[in-house]
Formats: sequence, structure tokens, C-alpha cells
Amino acid sequence: MSREKFVSYALLCKRSVAKLVQKCNKEPDENIYMYTYDKMSSLGAKLLINSLRKLSYSQARHIHRTLPVSTKKWNIGKINHVAMATPDIEKATSLFRDVLGAKVSEKHPQPEHGVYTVFVELGDTKIELLNPLGDKSPIQNFLDKNKSGGMHHICIEVDNIEEAMKDLKAKKIRLLSDEAKIGAHGKPVVFLHPKDCNGVLVELEQQ
Repeated sequence: MSREKFVSYALLCKRSVAKLVQKCNKEPDENIYMYTYDKMSSLGAKLLINSLRKLSYSQARHIHRTLPVSTKKWNIGKINHVAMATPDIEKATSLFRDVLGAKVSEKHPQPEHGVYTVFVELGDTKIELLNPLGDKSPIQNFLDKNKSGGMHHICIEVDNIEEAMKDLKAKKIRLLSDEAKIGAHGKPVVFLHPKDCNGVLVELEQQ
């Protein structure tokens, strides 16, 4: 394989290669191609392994210096919940609890967010039922347009919400608040503008 082709694959797996070299820096006698094999991109894994076997320690250090280093300080996680706005939260709760047999929480007021919430437990994720609280509830406009209710937003976990907010602002993704607020789970949350997220209101929640 030519050096140019190898570097193109190495760029695809730059994090893995960086970890390989870091490991080699600490343990130069260890064969670098044996470390974090399972973390490599499947696209370049076989070619990388074959090429890494032929690399000397000094060659690995040289390639490592040519690779861009990621400065991202946060990572996206799993879907925490899907939120559904409903004009009748008792009826919606009954559907999931009495008809579908799901485990549901009690109804809780969230005055800072202008909603009542009920959570429906579904394995490692949840459905959040939303009902307006107060005259200025942010979901009232949604229900005025959707009389029967419907999906309101999705919530995705992140491991560092403050860094996520800084990064998304820099990438021109609009946030609906300047600071994260404490959400229904007692953790910081922030909403992203739906026009910047393919028409979907996205909530980020600190893991």
C-alpha cells in the first residue's frame, strides 16, 4: 500500500491511531497494531492492521504528528426520551398505563418550563407526556395548531452540556436559551432551534 493511501485510511481512524501511538509511547515494546483493534473503523481496519504491522516505532510517531488532533470536548449519547404534547394528560396516561400496560410516573408540575409531565418507562428510554401549566405555557401554541396533540421534541443526552452549547453556537446552531435550565430529571437541559435541526425540536440533557 502506498503511504498516501495508508494515511487516507489513518485519517479515517485518526483517534484510534492516536491512541495506538500514545500506547506505544508508554510501552514502546508492545506491537502497536494490537491495541484498540475493536475501536477501528471497519472500512479501514484490515488495511490498517496489515500496514501497522510493518510500521516501526519512529514511523508511527511520524504519522501521528501528521494527523489532526480532535479538540471536541463533548460527546452525544443516547435518546433519553421522546416528548408528546397532549391536551388531556390523564387520558394519555391511561392509554399507556391501562391499555398498553406500561409503567408510568405521577403527574409532576414543572413551573420553570410551564408544563405538567408524566413519564412512561420503556426499557432504557422514556416517553414524556406534556400538558400546559399556566397561561404562558410554551407548548400551548403547539396544541393550538395540533388539537389532538402529537410529538413535541426528542431529548438526547450529552456528557458535557456546557461544552456542547459552546460548540453548537460556534457552528451556528441556535439555542432557545442562553443558559441551560434544570429539567424534569433534575439535570441541566437546553433546547435547539427546530429550523436548525431538520424541523425537529431537540433537547439536550446532561448525562
